[in-house]
Amino acid sequence: MTIRYPVLRVLTLSPRSTRGVLAVGGLRFACSVGRSGISVRKREGDGASPKGSWKLTRLFYRADRLAPPRSGLWPEALKAGQGWCETVGDRNYNRPVQIPYATAHETMCRADHLYDIVIATSHNDCPRVQGHGSAVFFHLRRPDGGPTAGCVAVSLRDMRIILKHVGPRTRLSI
Repeated sequence: MTIRYPVLRVLTLSPRSTRGVLAVGGLRFACSVGRSGISVRKREGDGASPKGSWKLTRLFYRADRLAPPRSGLWPEALKAGQGWCETVGDRNYNRPVQIPYATAHETMCRADHLYDIVIATSHNDCPRVQGHGSAVFFHLRRPDGGPTAGCVAVSLRDMRIILKHVGPRTRLSI
C-alpha cells in the first residue's frame, strides 16, 4: 500500500469552531473537533482539541462489528475490558488500562459506534504531563456531526478512505 499523504490537516473557520474540514492531500472530509474548539493550552476535561502535530500511534477497531480496516497502520482488534486512564495523578494517566479500573477511564468498547475505528495519537504521550489531556483520539463521528470531547472525528465512510492514505509516519495536524 502506498502512503501518499503524511499529514492530515484539520481546518476550521476559528479556534472556537467545533466543525471543520480534514484535508488529506487534495481530498476534503467533514470533521468534528472538541466542544470547546481548538486550544494551545489543552487541559484534562476542557473539551478542546489540542493544537499541534501528532503522530497516529495505534489503530484499534471493533472486530465484532467490522473487518480489519485497510491501512498502512497495523490494526489491533479491541477486546472487552480495554480502557484508557483519564485520572490526573494516576500512574497510568493517558495510558491503556484493563477495566474495571479503580479510577476514571474511557471505555474503548463503547455501546455507540464512535470507537468502531479509533486511532490513538501522540498528544501528551512522551513526555506525559499530568493534567495536559488524555485519550485524544482520531475516531468516528456522531451521526449528527456534533462535537467531540477533544478528539477529531470523521464518518465511517470517510475514515475508510483516509486510512488507505496513512501510515506510521502520518501526522494529524490540528
